[in-house]
Amino acid sequence: MSQHGPQPVVRHLPTEEARDLLALTRDLAQREIAPAAAAEEDAGHFPRETFVLIGETGLLGLPYAEEHGGGGQPYEVYLQVLEELAAARLTIGLGVSVHTLACHALAHFGAKEQRAEHLPAMLGGSLLGAYCLSEPAAGSDAASLRTRAVRTGGGADGGGADGDAGNWTIDGTKAWITHGGVADFYTVLARSGGDGARGISAYLVPGDAPGLSAAAPERKMGMKGSPTAQVHFDGVTVPDSRRIGEEGQGFAIALAALDAGRLGIAACAVGLAQAALDAGLAYVKERRQFARPLADFQGLRFMIADMATKIEAGRALYLAAARTRDAGLDFSRQAAMAKLFCTDAAMQVTTDAVQLLGGYGYTADFPVERYMREAKVLQIVEGTNQIQRMVIARHVAGPESRS
Repeated sequence: MSQHGPQPVVRHLPTEEARDLLALTRDLAQREIAPAAAAEEDAGHFPRETFVLIGETGLLGLPYAEEHGGGGQPYEVYLQVLEELAAARLTIGLGVSVHTLACHALAHFGAKEQRAEHLPAMLGGSLLGAYCLSEPAAGSDAASLRTRAVRTGGGADGGGADGDAGNWTIDGTKAWITHGGVADFYTVLARSGGDGARGISAYLVPGDAPGLSAAAPERKMGMKGSPTAQVHFDGVTVPDSRRIGEEGQGFAIALAALDAGRLGIAACAVGLAQAALDAGLAYVKERRQFARPLADFQGLRFMIADMATKIEAGRALYLAAARTRDAGLDFSRQAAMAKLFCTDAAMQVTTDAVQLLGGYGYTADFPVERYMREAKVLQIVEGTNQIQRMVIARHVAGPESRS
């Protein structure tokens, strides 16, 4: 009956270095992450020590340039690392994805001097980041955000000495922030000008900045080990040297980061679905009813076949999008498709895994009920799947008519 058990993921990696990296990731996940995942999630423990270990291993800056402390890996490789981490514990996989997202603005839009000053610590593993776009009244409609950045001091614009760019004072509240209250730095989108998308700028804010605070973490149905909280900015002062990109460029910076971040969520979803399938397969191989293993019953075999097909299709979709990105081509449509398909697939696969285990699947004695609860959030974060359908439709059918 060995053919019914979990099968190793067949990966086609571009280099020997990438193969070694995936082997290292699997070993770390199996030894250091998976064994404590259930207990720590149940206790709501944020595994900061695990992120330190991941950073020391070099996995917190994989898709960024080696000159700034990154791993210099293509997205095709980075995403497969994420998949392995998420399969062991979604809190870790998603946390690495969010950290990578928080580094994106500086790495791709920061000035040379800014990158040299800040990126080595951000990518080297000693710091953990968070990304602040959503607000209590601005979720899917991110261009309507209200957190405001006002220039204080400075040269011609701010009233200070010529050549002195001055500071920015940030006031407002961000919502649904992964790592809110525990992050060492926050990439913050704030309104520095008028209404709409063109009035938004991006800032790199230290986690210990005076006036920055976090509310109590949200009480969530899953991912209890990953803190999600509102972050308050009460007169937080940030020097202009920490403004990323041009004034008013923030929304474009945010959209570029979200395209990349959606691929991270897609990879995490595939990892979670793979873990659910593996758990389901292990159970039906051992569990016997009517003098036969459950894995011999055609109804369950068909369910397993559908689960495995969704996982393979999702993996192929996110990898195709990653290779498009690595080739320097526009990948926004493919990123939205990958996020949509992979997260919907993860929800279905984890639900089916619970069904495979029957009553046991509904208990906390097996991990599939946790996987099902965790899968739900992946259909919501980095743009709900309804938003992904809007993005895809605009690419395929053109923009909506305006009356």
